[in-house]
Amino acid sequence: GGTEMGQGLHTKMLTVCAHELGVPKDRVRVMTTATDKVPNTSATAASSGSDLNGAAVRDACVAVRERMKLVAAELLGAPGPDSVRFQDGRVFVEGAQEHCVDFAQVALECWLRQISLSATGFYRTPGIAYDEAKGQGTPFYYFAYGASVLEVELNGLTGEHRLLRADILHDVGDSLIPSIDRGQVEGAFLQGYGWLTCEECLWDADGRATTVGPSTYKVPAVGEAPLDFRVELLPEAAQEGVIHGSKAVGEPPFIHGIAAITALRHAIQGFGEGEVTLELPASPEHLLRAIEAQRGD
Repeated sequence: GGTEMGQGLHTKMLTVCAHELGVPKDRVRVMTTATDKVPNTSATAASSGSDLNGAAVRDACVAVRERMKLVAAELLGAPGPDSVRFQDGRVFVEGAQEHCVDFAQVALECWLRQISLSATGFYRTPGIAYDEAKGQGTPFYYFAYGASVLEVELNGLTGEHRLLRADILHDVGDSLIPSIDRGQVEGAFLQGYGWLTCEECLWDADGRATTVGPSTYKVPAVGEAPLDFRVELLPEAAQEGVIHGSKAVGEPPFIHGIAAITALRHAIQGFGEGEVTLELPASPEHLLRAIEAQRGD
């Protein structure tokens, strides 16, 4: 029961289903999650949407496929259901693709025989546990990795800066849909960049928040994106035990925002000698103070 919020979850689930049933993507329809279909779901959070729901979709598809194999084996005269394969909307015996029937024909035959083609899939991440008292355990099933290099231009008079170029390499395992995952990496980077450079919570003397909207609480927009933005997905990095070898990609690329702070520190070093002290978030005010301190003003 995953919630689609623009991250491409439905498209990924559609892809998983099409792959498992061996049908074109345009023959799969995804319905919005609702409690009349799945009454008790976990939150779509912690970058776990594709992992949890993808494995559950596969679980359901495998159940349906196994029932269809029994009928397909009869239609094809196969030696047994284990030799039946589903691919490109066709059902055939392994090693004899020319002798095939359409997926829809097998589905119709199942319906005529009153064989259920409905299934519920379920998945929970295995082998994770953590003992807070002992500080020991395995709280994560796997880790995601990334590396990034940024070039920045820093104005020594105003403290303003801009990102000239970003080169990001991120580990998403064996990507379910590379175009979606690259977009997720780009978005998470900008989120991390905003957290470290422009998003600041301020209060007045009475404890009332003064950063209460986009005019006072600054979030990065399109204009803050690097002028030259390059994102690559780590190749040949399939994760064993996860849906089709993929990895979480929603929040992990947030780490690349740290590269902006590193680059800004290096830029500040160009104004003088000694250790750089930079207060976060690295707003123009904080950057200018760091520059002045570096100059010895």
